[in-house]
Amino acid sequence: MIHRSMAMLTVLLLSLATVAQQRIPVGVMPNTFTDVTTRVQQAIAACKNKPGAVLEFQPGRYDFYPDSAVKKTYFISNTSSETEVPDKMKTIGLFFENFKGLTIEGNGAEFVFHGKMITWLFDHCEDITLRNVSVDFERPSMSEMLLVGVSPTEVTGAVQRDSRFAIINQRLEWYGEKWGMKQFHAILSDVEKGVNTYSSWDPFYKSKATLISPGVVQFSGDFSAFKGKMGDVLSVRDGIRDQVGTFIQHCKNVHLDSINMRYMHGLGITSQFSENLYYSHIQIMPAEGSGRAMATFADGMHFSGCKGAIEITDAHFKGLHDDPINVHGTHLQITQVVSPRVLKLRFMHHQTYGFEAFFAGDSIGFVHSAELQGYGNGLVTAAKMLSDREMEVTLSKDMPVGMRIGDCLENITWVPSLTVRNCRFEGIHTRGVLVTTRKKVLIADNTFYRTGMHAILIADDASSWYESGPVQDVTITGNTFEGCGYNLAPNNYVVAIAPENHTLVKGYMIHRNIRIENNDFKIYDYPVLTARSTGDLIFRNNRIRWMKYYMAQGPERASFRLTACEGVNITGNDFIVPFKPVVQLQEMLPKTVKTDIAIKQ
Repeated sequence: MIHRSMAMLTVLLLSLATVAQQRIPVGVMPNTFTDVTTRVQQAIAACKNKPGAVLEFQPGRYDFYPDSAVKKTYFISNTSSETEVPDKMKTIGLFFENFKGLTIEGNGAEFVFHGKMITWLFDHCEDITLRNVSVDFERPSMSEMLLVGVSPTEVTGAVQRDSRFAIINQRLEWYGEKWGMKQFHAILSDVEKGVNTYSSWDPFYKSKATLISPGVVQFSGDFSAFKGKMGDVLSVRDGIRDQVGTFIQHCKNVHLDSINMRYMHGLGITSQFSENLYYSHIQIMPAEGSGRAMATFADGMHFSGCKGAIEITDAHFKGLHDDPINVHGTHLQITQVVSPRVLKLRFMHHQTYGFEAFFAGDSIGFVHSAELQGYGNGLVTAAKMLSDREMEVTLSKDMPVGMRIGDCLENITWVPSLTVRNCRFEGIHTRGVLVTTRKKVLIADNTFYRTGMHAILIADDASSWYESGPVQDVTITGNTFEGCGYNLAPNNYVVAIAPENHTLVKGYMIHRNIRIENNDFKIYDYPVLTARSTGDLIFRNNRIRWMKYYMAQGPERASFRLTACEGVNITGNDFIVPFKPVVQLQEMLPKTVKTDIAIKQ
């Protein structure tokens, strides 16, 4: 009987192992250039309720079209307002909902998307892995042209081969697969120097366009204020974030590995209210030989209201129209006290609303909006949406004394730790990393090459984007910062700790425990670090080198600007620069700073 039981157990274990390792071929031939969307979705469905399954693609190209894609309504942070995009219906190429223990093995496959759509979406998934794929669009929603001739009255551009256009009534009109363009956001790229600056399509829109050879357009008009030169690339898109690159919502334990995002429409890899996200060897950059300068319409990776661990390692960001990494929560404004324990809240930013931002069991923090001053905590016992813009939350105890209408709530349960390690940031006119989370942050061994704005920005606000909250444990170490901030002069600080507290509260520190140590700063101008309302800030054992770039050097000014900070240590840094570095203080006394360089008040 014992032997029989053991034998049955062995068979059961072998059976479970087989299920756990079940490999399911997608069953679609690659390289047909036909629409595989429906058949791939059928293969995805075949993996349902099979934990441990591996959905396998063969190497090759797979084309996905919006006509047969999944359509579903989603409200996504930092995307579009009611007037910009009233209908939140999303178009999804590969749709995964309620999967557990699934691996999608690309084996080097290339997913090519058509029109404007979300490439893939994970909703309420757990222990899910996507690896070894490349993602691109047949016609990116970004249009590009190489400038081959520039004068005050005439510009000639060679249009990138994937950018479709027509000349109608002597005006160039960009178009794609079932879309046109009526709003224009333009970036000028000096690809040789790796520098991106804001530009304008307006002089081109007002000019006379003439096709002078295949793909080459001559624009005649007033270009006296245009800053482009021969060899630059002008990229143009509209300003409407109607879709996102990918979307991950209410998921846990997500692994993305060895993925090449060659283009994404809208916000990039967007993760919202998800837990434990591990992104390794992700390239967000144009394919080599593509002739493109840009890989994303907006951010590279965007994290809103996540928790657990976010780990981004060995990534490469190049050619983005917005920030590569942004990690934040969302402040909701208190608009009404329904009862001592019930509050009505409102999403305030026009592009962020419609999703549940609080759940029963969440801990919350009360924040005075203008001061960004936390003054009490609470526990949510019930939460519900009243409309797309409003929520109602019920608390376990009465709200704290001093609460006033216009204050904000922050969800302090849904806050993640963040690790960004061994990544490269380049070809970006904005910031490198934005982070506001009270959990541990490590930014280590990265290269920030000529980011147009601050390489690292630690903000927090309750008046503009309403992106929360304070940081309490940040380490920035082993990084190289080279030629950053050129789009922000004279405030072109490489690292900025800049909470948007419009009213200073004496002695109240919004951010704390930030250590910037053992980094290499290669600067072309004076500014290095700015901080506001920050306590226990260390800038130590860094190497600051002067580099002669083409970027204009501004007037002499302080390398360090501190406002209303305390417990600051700026010591042991190695300056090889043609000036004497200075620490400038505002709203604080010299005794709050330990430094071995000059102080200016």
